[in-house]
Order: sequence, then C-alpha cells, then structure tokens
Amino acid sequence: MNPLVELQSLRQSFWLDYIRRSLITSGDLQRLIDQDGLRGMTSNPTIFEKAISSGDEYDDDLRKWASLGKPNEEIFENLAVKDIQGALDLFKPIYTESGGTDGFVSLEVNPNLAHDTVGTIAEAKRLVQKVRRPNLMIKVPGTPEGLVAIEELVTLGVNVNITLLFSVEVYKKVLDAYIRGLERRLKKGLPLHNNASVASFFVSRVDTIIDKMLDQKIAQGGPEASTASKLLHKAAIANAKIAYAHFEAVIQSPRWDKLKKKGAQVQRLLWASTSAKDKRLLDVIYVNELVGPDTVNTMPPQTVDAFREHGTIEPRLIQGLDQAQEDLYGLRQLGIDTEMTMLQLQNDGVRLFKESYAQLLHVVGSKVEKLTGAQMRRSVFDLGSYSAAVQQAASRMEKEEWVKRIWAKDAPLWKKDPEHQKIITNSLGWLTVVDEVKENGRLLAAIVEDVRRQKFTHALLLGMGGSSLCPEVLRLTFGRKPGFPDLAILDSTEPASVMERSSRSKPEKTLYIVASKSGSTTEPNAFLAYFYELVKKKKGSKAGDHFIAITDPGTAMEKLAKDKKFRHIVLNRPDIGGRYSALSYFGMLPAAIMGINVSELLSSASRMADACSPALAASKNPGASLGAALGTLANEGRNKVTFFLSKEIAAFSTWVEQLIAESTGKDQKGILPVESEPIQPPEFYGKDRVFVGIRIASDKDKSWLRKVDALKKAGHPVIWITLEKKTDIAAEFFRWEFATAVAGAFLSIDAFDQPNVQESKDLTKQFLERYKSEGHLSQESPLVESDGITVYGHNGFHPQSLEEALRNLLSEIRPGDYVALLAYLTRNPKHEAVLQAIRTAILASKKVATTIGFGPRFLHSTGQLHKGGANNGVFIQITADDKKDLPIPHEPYTYGILKEAQALGDLTALNNKGRRVLRIHLKDPDRDLVKLKDLFRKTLTN
Repeated sequence: MNPLVELQSLRQSFWLDYIRRSLITSGDLQRLIDQDGLRGMTSNPTIFEKAISSGDEYDDDLRKWASLGKPNEEIFENLAVKDIQGALDLFKPIYTESGGTDGFVSLEVNPNLAHDTVGTIAEAKRLVQKVRRPNLMIKVPGTPEGLVAIEELVTLGVNVNITLLFSVEVYKKVLDAYIRGLERRLKKGLPLHNNASVASFFVSRVDTIIDKMLDQKIAQGGPEASTASKLLHKAAIANAKIAYAHFEAVIQSPRWDKLKKKGAQVQRLLWASTSAKDKRLLDVIYVNELVGPDTVNTMPPQTVDAFREHGTIEPRLIQGLDQAQEDLYGLRQLGIDTEMTMLQLQNDGVRLFKESYAQLLHVVGSKVEKLTGAQMRRSVFDLGSYSAAVQQAASRMEKEEWVKRIWAKDAPLWKKDPEHQKIITNSLGWLTVVDEVKENGRLLAAIVEDVRRQKFTHALLLGMGGSSLCPEVLRLTFGRKPGFPDLAILDSTEPASVMERSSRSKPEKTLYIVASKSGSTTEPNAFLAYFYELVKKKKGSKAGDHFIAITDPGTAMEKLAKDKKFRHIVLNRPDIGGRYSALSYFGMLPAAIMGINVSELLSSASRMADACSPALAASKNPGASLGAALGTLANEGRNKVTFFLSKEIAAFSTWVEQLIAESTGKDQKGILPVESEPIQPPEFYGKDRVFVGIRIASDKDKSWLRKVDALKKAGHPVIWITLEKKTDIAAEFFRWEFATAVAGAFLSIDAFDQPNVQESKDLTKQFLERYKSEGHLSQESPLVESDGITVYGHNGFHPQSLEEALRNLLSEIRPGDYVALLAYLTRNPKHEAVLQAIRTAILASKKVATTIGFGPRFLHSTGQLHKGGANNGVFIQITADDKKDLPIPHEPYTYGILKEAQALGDLTALNNKGRRVLRIHLKDPDRDLVKLKDLFRKTLTN
C-alpha cells in the first residue's frame, strides 16, 4: 500500500510544497495526483527562486517579458501566474470532485506587504483577478495586520491560506478571523460553501530553535540537563497537538454549528515545514506524528519520497494531548518562553520571506541580464576612429581572462611588485560587499528602527572623501524622506561651513554619523571633537547616544566610539578603499537612515555585479567594456573624461570624479574626470576628450542630448548610459568601480593606492607643527597685492600687477593641459556660480579642460591626480580670510588654521612636483571673488 494514498482514509490531504514549470509540463505532477493521491500544492518565493535560477525552462518567457520592458517584479509575477494556472488546471477535477475542499494551489502575496492590511487586501484581489481560477488559494501571513486582511478576504469570498503560524495564541486569532469573515458573509446573505481556508502551522522550525536551547542546557550539565534531554524534539509536535485541540473545540461549538448548517467548510490546519532539519530525527517524523482528520500535510519532494517509502499511518495527532501539555509545561519550567519563541519565529519568518523575495527578484534580474545583455543595451559606445583599438583591447581582456582574474583578486594584473600586490589584494572587497550588506539587512533595519524611535529630526554625516561622497550623492538624488531624519553632510574644515551645519538643527535632536575608514583622518576627527562638545553641553554623559561610528575594525575610531559609548558602531570590512565603499556600510547605512529603500539599491547593484561577472564575455560585460574604452582612449591621448548628466542624477558626477581621479592619477599618468563643465560647441574641445552622457530614461530635456550628439558628429568619442530609474544609480556605483579597476590595468597602474594624498596630509601636519611651535604657518612673501587680492608664486617671476601675474600663468597653458581651480572657500551657490563663470571663460579662450575643487575635500579626490598624474595641469589656488573662526576642541589651532595648513600643504606638494601653480588670496571672498572673475575675463580677452 502507498502511505501517501492511505492518508485520505484518515481524512488528511497530502499537498506538495514545491512547484516548477517542468513538473507541470513533463507529466510528473499528474502522476503524483494519479498515483500518490496528491490533493493540492503550495508555493513561496524560495521555491520559485530555486526553480527559476536552475535550468533554462523559463528563459524564453524571461526574454519575452524583458523585451517588453517589464520590471523584474512583474516578470516574476507573470512567470509564477503561468505556473500556478497550469497546476490549477491539473487540480481542477479534484476541486470539483471534493466539493471545493481540495484541489488548491497557493500563491503568496508580496511578502513586503506583511504589515500592510490595505495593501494585502488589494494585492490578493488583484491576484485573484489575474489568475482567474476558482481553486486558487491566496497566502497571507498571520501578522496582526494580516488578521484584519484575512477577515475581509474571507468576507469577499477569497480562498485564504494563512501562513507563518507558530504560536497557538496567534492561531486562535486566525481561526476566529476566518469565522468572523464567514459570519459577515452569512449576515449579507452570501453563500458559505465555496469558501475554503487552511491555517499553515509551521512545525520543524519550532524544534530547530527550541532544541538548540535544550542542547545548550544539556551541554552545561547540572540538574536541568536530564529534563532538557527528555524534552528534545518534543516541542514542535506538542505545539501542533495543542493547536489541533483548539480546532476540535471550536468546530464542536454552537457558534460553528450555526455556520456548518449553512454549508461552511472548516478551516483545516495545514502542517508546513515538515522536513526534518535535525539529522537525529526520523526524516518523516513530522508526517507520521501529525496524521489526523480535517488536516493537510504539505511536504517537499524529498519528504514525499521518504514517506512513500517508509511512512506509517496512525491517527497520532488525536493522541497524547496530556503529554503534549506536560512537554510544553516542562519547557517553561526550564525558563524557555515558548510563546515568545513562537512570536520570534513568526517575525523571523516574515523577514526571511522578504529576503527570499528580494533574492528571487535578484535572480530574475540576473537571468534577464545574462539572457538579454540589458545592462549593455543601456550603454552605447560611439567611439569613431577609436573603435578598432577598443575592440582589440576587449579581445586582449578576453584572451588573458582579465575579468576572471579581477574576481579572483589576482594582484599582478595591475602591478608585479610585492608591495603593490599587498595593497591590491587587500582592496578588492568591494566586489562582493553587496551580498554581505544584503545578508546583514537586519542590522541596518534595527539601526533605522532605533533612530526613528528616538525621533531624531536631523542627521549630520561627518566624513571626507569616499566616506561622505556617496551619502551626499544619494541625499541630492533622492531628497528628504518624510518620517526620517533630514541628512546633511559636513566634509569641509572651512569655518563657515562648520558653522552652517551646526546651526541647521538642535544638537539634542540630531544624530551624528562619524564616517572614517582609517579612524585617523584629520577632518572627521576635528568634526567629532567639535560636535561632541556641543551635544555634551546639552546631554552630559549621554552625549554618545547621539553618535554612530562607521569605521574599519581595530581603528582608533572604534576605540573612541566605545569609550564615548556611541549609540551604534558599525564595522565595515577592511579590504575596501574609501572611494570604492559606496555600496558598503559607508554608503548604505546613511542611505537607510535617510529613508531610502536600500534593498532596491542593493538589488540594482547586484544585477550589475552579476552582469560584470566572468559568466559574460568581456565585450558584453558592462563594467569591463567601459573600462577597456576608458583605458584605451587614455592611452591614445583621450584622457579627459567629461561628464554630462540628467539633472535628477547630476550629483553622481562628484562621486565618480573622486573614483577615477584618485584611482588613476599616479605614475605620471591618469584620467582626468571633468564634471559640471558647461556643454560647449565641438570647436571648444581639443583631441584629449571623451564624453560620457548619463541620462535617466524619464529625462524630457532634449537640448543637452542634441549638444552631446553634435560632439559625436564632430568626431569626439561619446559613451551613453541610460538609467531606467533613479535607484539604478547603485548599479552605476558598481559599473564605474569595475570599469575604473579595468582602466587602471590598461594604464599599468595600481588603481587602489593614493600615495600623494598621504603626501599632502604629511605636509599639512608639518605646517601645523610649525604653528604649534612658532605661532604661524608661513612667512611667504606675496608677488603682488591690490585691492584685497594677493598673489603668491614660486617660479621666479615678479609681476607688476594682478593682471600680469594671471596672464603669465595662463600663457603657460598648452593643448592637452587642464586648468584646476582649487577653491578653499565656503561651498555655496554664489561662490559656485562665480567659479563656473571663471572656468567657462578659460574654456572659451584656451580650449582646455577645466575643473573646480573645493578644499579641503578635493585633496581626497582630484588631489591625487594633481600631484601623481602627468604634468599637464595648471593650478589656481584660491584662499580667503575667514570672517569668523571656530576653535577645535583639544587642539591649539582653529578650523581656520587647519584649513590654511591644508591649503599650504597642497600648494607645497604641487610646487615640489614642479607643477604650474599660482595662489590667489582674497580679503573678502564674497566681494573679491567677483573682482577676480572680472580680472580673468579681462586677461583672457586682451
């Protein structure tokens, strides 16, 4: 006899906890129905994820839906609905023969709606309309919000499978919600006989968690060990029997009898999670022990096979109730709160289903990318006469397996010497950090929940360079989210900037995020000292409650954060350089705190990472192909990458500027990123440019697109990248990280060190030491002074006027050079507008690339390229008196002195490298910067 078939003799239905296309199309599902008495089927995101990720049976449909531009969520739903409909059609005869008590297939509502009553009801109704089969059963989690939805859906006549039940107390509420729904239908005069429902009570997970507690007690020994040993493997079955006892009591009540007489079906208990996880247990224990009338057992395929082979048929579910109660009492006597444990299991179950759903969408996206090359379709390379060279470079990558070597962290791809190889090997954690952050989603969620609970109105990130640029991009791209702290960034030691950030919110209502990879960076430490003192004046010994640290393990920042009792300390993996850290905690924790959907960001980044994997040919790899183009063009003299972006995502250029400049600017080579330079006609540009347009698909502004197209027609190489939505900016973080690493290999440089950044830091420290000992930073003599503007220089030239000094420097500009405005000024719209006017005048007159950097932040960005790259830069450093200064707690110098020391350190490093540089100091920056603009225009036009 087949035990699976025999289950029906004791009024238990056997359902299958599994679905995939081939099961339906091959005839195997029909054989299970015919030969094993299969009566229904359940599905969930994990099951679908495994089905879609393995094999090629879904590939045709994936291509079809992707070609229509459908998002991953809709693609999955279309795949799932097709499978569900196919299975429902096979079960239709059972549904008819059983009078609507069996023959169901379950489809789950989006797990992200677990705590959204209205959303769950709407989703369930929509799915019912889309599937259009009477034997469809909608799965709804038994959360508090789900309970309300269950009652409403039953009232509407929807068949409901209530899932993720562990607690008997919660199950009681679920059964009551079902009955209330039927009573509402009865009151409305609606029929009851076509309403069906099951309550999915999870089994093996209960033993998994409680047996772990019991094993710990057994290992500890003592008087409780013996009791714990006797209770091993008892909790799950005891819990199920208690739930079943409640079911029996309810269906024998007068309340139920009234509904029964009107044709109502009982809500059967469905035993889920019935595969034995513990190897000490019989593999079919959760089937053998839970056979009873008016129940369902849904089994995964391996349990089906095992029960067919050696299952036993006895009505054990209705036996041993007293012993079950004693077992649960014994657990409580051991200090195990079974009810709280069950609620924890439900919360964990909801979270795991959400994570599984996110992984499912990731798998769908990855398959779409591999089948259609969608990431590559979103990029267009119009390289003109350079196309052959770039294709040759891609062929070289393919032949030498560069992509595979990058993922294998093969340091010799960049440099052969041991010193560089050590740095490189310890700098490639960004390749896999997305998965790590996704896996630790609970950490981010817990911190965000804590922050919101404390009702912080503002957040201020204290960082520099790679630790601050990604959060700044995300804040400018996505804006403020209602209900979350208003996040701002401080990455300038310029006193007015510090004061502005200090004045925007009350310290007692502000959360401060200190972001420092090394923990020893001057600027974040100075910011921390200042703002900690502000908070301490308000909160005293509780000041640390207002601070979060993001740093590497074992840093001075970690120790300081512990000493000051920071609210949270988040340790990032140490094998990621600052400029490659966008998708690590340095970028994603601030994103989560400001209310951005980090899961969606990470999913987008994951799809790009998959597209950049060794699975695709280098020519179809979006990161590798972009890197090959950038590296090859740079080697051909096109080493100025000029960015034009849609306004919605314009901030991205500041992040990619640091990534490219700091990664490639060394060994007298480099790629200069040019951001925010206004678009000009083709004749304004030399033969050293490559243009990159990054647009969002919804951008309706065609004017700048036409201007870039004119550059392509004039023979300039142009690369176009299109983002479907703003969250795809996360994919671009990964694409450009990968591309920069590849470009570095083509340039034969170490794309992961930054030696000249450290050089400027060391010089800054020397100036500060001089200040401490001598009371001043420099005794430099000016070349010329006039009307609040002072010029300094070291090239032996002694001008008679400001105009002559400026003309002398500008006369040194040659084709292929670039001009960098290094402004140690307050970064505000007024100053930016004037500096933009200056750069536009230079561009129009000299036809060379121009950049603007605000100090000291650019020292951690383009500063590396200025000193380590080729000697093709002309530098104009602009400093100014501070209208007001601020002390730095515990330091003998102020923020103004620190900023001045950084400027002098930068200037000295440029002079030491033989760069063409002029320092212009302004008495009153607001007034004198405008005068300087007029001076530039006059000099350039005469």
